[in-house]
Amino acid sequence: MYKIIKRLFDIALSGFGILVLLPVFFIISLLILMFIGAPVTFKQYRPGKNGKLFAFIKFRTMKNTRDKDGILLPDRERVTKFGIFLEKAV
Repeated sequence: MYKIIKRLFDIALSGFGILVLLPVFFIISLLILMFIGAPVTFKQYRPGKNGKLFAFIKFRTMKNTRDKDGILLPDRERVTKFGIFLEKAV
């Protein structure tokens, strides 16, 4: 019974959190589009429980700038001022 109640509480709290943060996510998405460009998010895979990988969705903080050979520039050259602000704010 405890697991069912906890699961329902977790779902309700998560749903409430998403609704409260949705306007913030929308504003951040618009700012990323303005300062960095599309796409707004990217996916990373991280190990979770028992080493099982899960997709972790993050806001972009860097441009995809490449050199003349098509190789991505180093992170310090691709990160934007807005990206630095976003990383520090979160």
